[in-house]
Amino acid sequence: QAQLVESGGGSAQAGSSLRLSCVVSGRTLSSSNGAWFRQAPGKEREFVAGDTWNAANFKYAASVKGRFTISRDNAKNTLYLQMNSLTPEDTAVYYCAVTRAISTAVFHTARTYDFWGQGTQVTVSS
Repeated sequence: QAQLVESGGGSAQAGSSLRLSCVVSGRTLSSSNGAWFRQAPGKEREFVAGDTWNAANFKYAASVKGRFTISRDNAKNTLYLQMNSLTPEDTAVYYCAVTRAISTAVFHTARTYDFWGQGTQVTVSS
């Protein structure tokens, strides 16, 4: 069973940057596709960004494309989300997730992912 622990969240001013990290234990990250989701108060959990096990393919939500970048370091078993040009609309709890199996496709549906972190809060003020 994998455990995922996110960090790097916090409070930020609009226009600034944050980098989230997700350390995976209990399985090798190179055996999984990865993704970041977020959930704002009163809203459903939504896909933010995803990649494949070998970082060859990526997918981003339209709302973050050009501002956020997903990356990974398989040697460190860590998934990252670099968030630039933050806006108050980015305020949410951010979750990392990985799959049990690898694929050449990037999935944007939450049910595709088998293991989840506990989430880290990101609050952006104007």
